[in-house]
Amino acid sequence: MWIADNWKEYRVLDTASGEKLEKWGDYTLVRPDPQVIWDGEKKNPGWRKMNGHYHRSRAGGGEWEFHDLPEEWQIHYRDLTFNLKPFSFKHTGLFPEQAVNWDWFSAIIRDEIASGRDVQTDPVKVLNLFAYTGGATLSAMAAGAHVTHVDASKGMVGWAKENAVSSGIADRPVRWLVDDCVKLVEREIRRGNKYDAIIMDPPSYGRGPKGETWKIEESIYPFIKLTMDLLKDRPLFYLVNSYTTGLQPAVLSYMLNSTIVPRFGGKVDAEEIGLPIEDSGLVLPCGASGRWQR
Repeated sequence: MWIADNWKEYRVLDTASGEKLEKWGDYTLVRPDPQVIWDGEKKNPGWRKMNGHYHRSRAGGGEWEFHDLPEEWQIHYRDLTFNLKPFSFKHTGLFPEQAVNWDWFSAIIRDEIASGRDVQTDPVKVLNLFAYTGGATLSAMAAGAHVTHVDASKGMVGWAKENAVSSGIADRPVRWLVDDCVKLVEREIRRGNKYDAIIMDPPSYGRGPKGETWKIEESIYPFIKLTMDLLKDRPLFYLVNSYTTGLQPAVLSYMLNSTIVPRFGGKVDAEEIGLPIEDSGLVLPCGASGRWQR
């Protein structure tokens, strides 16, 4: 398992009975987590002194209950700053477990630039699909890449721009695109655009700006195959994340080994990703990632 254990301002304090107790900077949140199928004594005082509690409804969805929680606040990871605000479906605007992937590909980008590549004439180009509020985008930008950030939600792209401003890197090369990811990839192929790396964090289910439907079990494999035509002759890396139960590491590994490896060689690794839990010393599983590297 790949564990995101380099956070200074985010911590999972405890987990029990379908919920996780988290510290986001100065504020404590309780949120539901489908992985937490175990019970516990909830001894941590944070369970009784939280600043925000998301209550899931039996009918679907849920609602927040707030106790002295600001509408917006910030946390930092390395040199990056993220603006947080609780919104629908329990979210805060950041998936902290993805930091373990940010560190992985940031090192690849930096090593490529340090190898003597002339980035003035041949910049490292990264395509980030289903890019949400830009955690991966900002990490790649900070490492020195030119990034194309694509998400179907105008609000999420705007939030990512705010994070870039707060991180002091808004002036670095980036394209912010509100678009359906499949249609964007098809257009980029027609235009002959090529990338050194592709990152994707696809939802289990979603709709594009014009009502385009995405179902991950039906769409992900043909989409990965399609993106092969966007990679340069010697790409650097490829990353696909999954929060869908059926897309376990072995499935991600199989998809990458049967698409990118026959064409470009390289090596595939796939693992669960997770976050350390302070009170128990165990790890909270948070989905899976498949990685390819040249």
